[in-house]
Amino acid sequence: MGDPTLTEIVDWFRGLQDKICSGLEDLDGTASFSEDRWQRPEGGGGRSRVIQGKHIEKGGVMFSAIDGEMPEVIANGLGIEATHFHATGVSIVLHPHNPWVPIIHMNVRYFETASGLWWFGGGIDVTPHYIDTNQASRFHQRMKKACDILSAKAYAEYKPWADKYFFNVHRDETRGIGGIFFDRLNQSSGASKDTCWAFVQAVGESFLSCYTELYEDNNDKIFDESHQRWQQIRRGRYVEFNLVYDRGTKFGLQTNGRIESILMSMPPQTQWVYNHQPDPQSEEAKTLSLLRKDIDWLNYKGV
Repeated sequence: MGDPTLTEIVDWFRGLQDKICSGLEDLDGTASFSEDRWQRPEGGGGRSRVIQGKHIEKGGVMFSAIDGEMPEVIANGLGIEATHFHATGVSIVLHPHNPWVPIIHMNVRYFETASGLWWFGGGIDVTPHYIDTNQASRFHQRMKKACDILSAKAYAEYKPWADKYFFNVHRDETRGIGGIFFDRLNQSSGASKDTCWAFVQAVGESFLSCYTELYEDNNDKIFDESHQRWQQIRRGRYVEFNLVYDRGTKFGLQTNGRIESILMSMPPQTQWVYNHQPDPQSEEAKTLSLLRKDIDWLNYKGV
């Protein structure tokens, strides 16, 4: 097949946004995405798409392809020479209405510089308000299948990376059940650019089926105000991570990105309840007990 060109990568990401938006509109069944096209003064732009429906309370599917001279703060952070760069990708966050349906996030991206450096990054992670261990196991099986395209060892590397990355240090808890996370994936991994690209495409294409399964398994479950209150408390933890630790948020702010798109991931309704302690025998307490690193979801034998 040959290595993909920048143009081919940009076009595929743009098409991925189209495909996922169409599928999510069908899934929600009550709303359509609104689109906001934007241009970055320093170079490039994107398409920000947001849906607010009956079932997907707030969701964003963002595509961007930007370029320009790299800010020194970015170059220093990456440990590379400041030069002209291109960055493109798709970023998604979905906040469901039903508390039994998890939050889901995906990002797939590509970065290259005029000096010849290039790499891919991204991942998918799931943040349930209520953790179902069987669903968590099935999700991780899907992630391993995508990782196997790159190498037999990829999942064993990228799953712990997600555990470490999607972690609220100040809370000593993972953001959810994790998934996979990878960054600066290039020829140094031992794989060709074409193979790295095939893996990134597999991750991107897995998103819609992963979310559809989680949605269909949970969306008909009955909930009440106590479930919604817990959902909003857990959304608060999501906000804390995105504003304190998330690299994508920091990169967008440091490159003069579009603030509405950068903060698209924020949930519509959130609570911070002082020293909230759930009943030790509750489903909420069970979820808290599972917000930890290094759970082997592929072979999980817990209750």
